[in-house]
Amino acid sequence: MDRTRTTDGVPAPPWRKSRRQPQPKRQLSQDLIVEAGLRILDDEGFEALSMRRVAQELDTGPASLYAHVANKEELLELIYDRVLGEIRLPERDAAHWKEQLRAYCLEVHRVLGHHSDVARAALASIPTGPNSLRAGEFVYGLLIEAGMHPREASLVMDRLSLYLIGDAYEGSLHRARMRAAGLTDPQEYFERFSGQIATYYRALPASTFPHLHQHIDELVADDGENRFMYGLELMLDGLENRMPGA
Repeated sequence: MDRTRTTDGVPAPPWRKSRRQPQPKRQLSQDLIVEAGLRILDDEGFEALSMRRVAQELDTGPASLYAHVANKEELLELIYDRVLGEIRLPERDAAHWKEQLRAYCLEVHRVLGHHSDVARAALASIPTGPNSLRAGEFVYGLLIEAGMHPREASLVMDRLSLYLIGDAYEGSLHRARMRAAGLTDPQEYFERFSGQIATYYRALPASTFPHLHQHIDELVADDGENRFMYGLELMLDGLENRMPGA
């Protein structure tokens, strides 16, 4: 309705303020709650996420959320599974298991890097969501089809997941420190952090800690990405040596 005119088509007086129509709210749903929770997690960090904060984001009361999500723990599980839905998986090819497993790990690393704080929700959780199960089936099936015994493949999947999540979790802790320090550039943060370590180690008595004192430049030379890739290749090479026929 045109608020600048009356019902009979006569222009409204200039002193009469037009009334804005209120914007309709999106109907509250589990998907909407998860979207809001992920947005808070990405923008404000893990500590900021709460049912009350999500309710505030959605302009509703906390009690209304519980019809869709049981508690914060379930919300975190749902957010984590939503993030895993961003992982792109190829068709399994057991003949190239090592290349595919490397590509999978790099894809998980990329996705968790974009949502680093979600890794805190992943530790000690059992994969039950559809996207968690999809990723687990890919890795487990790839190893079994490549010839690995199912029991050993289950251990590989467990330890590999812990490596990926643990690396992302460490990254989330550093990002929390970076936010607390008021920094926005990860490279600036890394240089400050490694510089503090180098200064401390150089002050150690060389007679007691000769190797730490002498090789400090090597200790802080590599950033997080280089360390992640080194650890990943170490694991993949070890798996290759345990494959049947190696």
